[in-house]
Amino acid sequence: MTATHARRRDAEVVLGFCAYTHDSAAALLVDGHLIGFAEEERLDGIKHSKAYPENAVTWLLGEAGLTANDVTTVAYNFDGRRYRSALGQLPAHLLQSVTRPRAMPRARSFLTVHRRYQARMRDLARSFPRARLHPVLHHRAHALYAFLASGVDDAAVLVVDSLGELQTTTIWHAAHNDEQPFRLDLHTAIDDPASLGYVYGAVTEHLGWRRGDEEGTVMALAALGDPTRFRALLSRAVRLTRDGFTLDPALMPLRVLSSRYARTSPAFTAATCPPRLPGEPVEPVHADLAAALQERTEHVMLHLSGQATRLTGSGLLCLGGGVAMNCVAAGLIAQSGIVDEIHVPPAPGDSGTAIGAAAAAWLDATGRPPTGIEGRCYLGPAYPDLMLPPEPRPGLTAERPADPVRHLARRLAAGALVGLFTGPLEAGPRALGNRSILASPFASGVVDRLNATVKFREPFRPFAPVVLADKAADYVRLRQPSPYMSIAAPVTDLARTQLPAIVHANGTARVQTVTWTQYPFLAEVLAAFGEITGHPVLINTSLNVKGKPICGTPDMALDCLTATGLDALLIEGWWVTKC
Repeated sequence: MTATHARRRDAEVVLGFCAYTHDSAAALLVDGHLIGFAEEERLDGIKHSKAYPENAVTWLLGEAGLTANDVTTVAYNFDGRRYRSALGQLPAHLLQSVTRPRAMPRARSFLTVHRRYQARMRDLARSFPRARLHPVLHHRAHALYAFLASGVDDAAVLVVDSLGELQTTTIWHAAHNDEQPFRLDLHTAIDDPASLGYVYGAVTEHLGWRRGDEEGTVMALAALGDPTRFRALLSRAVRLTRDGFTLDPALMPLRVLSSRYARTSPAFTAATCPPRLPGEPVEPVHADLAAALQERTEHVMLHLSGQATRLTGSGLLCLGGGVAMNCVAAGLIAQSGIVDEIHVPPAPGDSGTAIGAAAAAWLDATGRPPTGIEGRCYLGPAYPDLMLPPEPRPGLTAERPADPVRHLARRLAAGALVGLFTGPLEAGPRALGNRSILASPFASGVVDRLNATVKFREPFRPFAPVVLADKAADYVRLRQPSPYMSIAAPVTDLARTQLPAIVHANGTARVQTVTWTQYPFLAEVLAAFGEITGHPVLINTSLNVKGKPICGTPDMALDCLTATGLDALLIEGWWVTKC
């Protein structure tokens, strides 16, 4: 036993899980401090991995010098006992002709998920024999993480996703300062079948993209469409109410937790278009439907944000849940004047609830919030001692430039497409500089090259800019920082005329603002690129290809270089190119 391990034998060790559903991840707290967090897909190579996060757990425990027997609490990001509450809805669904055909299958599906939850708890108990099991209400895990990541001391918290047990939308008031104990009070809860995430996923699937994965593609397509064509239909499908919203089951059928049941109705299809098969041409009708969906989503999110501020009296808003990844809606909230500032955590989707669940377990045991979550996104495995041979792969050569920053900036200014793999793995769906592909927005045909030879994705999808925070106002109209690339902001005339490659069809850019404190290496690269070009702005997209997760390991990064049109990879100081 090492001395480090011996000192930790009496520590409170909380392991937080998102597992067995999608976006598998794990987070580790030791004596209330966040040690790390990793998404399993970045380590096993399976996008949106549903697996038990074995690789993430192995890395986390190894990082802390611990074993499974040292874990004192296992926090799980669902309280599966709550699935049984769906049975209480059964009589009402049986009474309505439009919901009656699905009422019993729905009830049975929720009971099936409850049984699966019980089996999963038994598996976790066997894996960590000395640990207490601590199930956490899914939306509470979202809300805790969103608030703790923000670093503010008082905020409204709005969580909007597809489904957490039975909740789909919640509004909380969170506060913590020296004068009062930590509090997270639930003000509003909207239950399934009213689910904005369900609707967005259903229409994404109808339009031929993968539900739970490619909603961002539909959001991008929306900028090319005319929402007026289907505006009335989407207003009927998602009806605003005084306290929130409801769904029309004639258009969005009652949810059954089984892929055998379609999420859109024949009436919806008749009023819109036939389902588009993946790979089929994208027609104007598809863009118009995407536009109406996006517009309705924005209306609902603005309505809910106003409700959150009225209920809590707070001028700050934290967003969590899968719908919080809709950067256009987040941008509209930020620009609307409803709130003074919004905060979206690095991992607002389900993976981030591994942190939230661990935080809840620690808070419930001690009455104190954990530390180490505020303002942190680079939380995963790092490879600072990576050594590469001169030929790390057939057809690749590696060397170490004397000045990596300026070498990278010069190559980018010359038009190279470069992968960047450095430091700890970032959390969440956006590459934030540690696992990124960088490119000059001035290079000829850069967007077409990236889409066609590297990302292998639809040509209408935009690329996001990364910019020095103190220069951001030159390029985007944004009243606050955007460190996690979570907000689409209107661009300035300078950006529109000088940097059209970073401007989407709707006149916005999903910007990442970088400070020297947050990320000195990327800040240096931006400054050096700015010295050459006059603009400290680069295109930043994730180091991966379509259908694959962000590269979490050196091998995955080298595979990406080999299999794509990337010109080079800067990996832990090594400059790797193709022979």
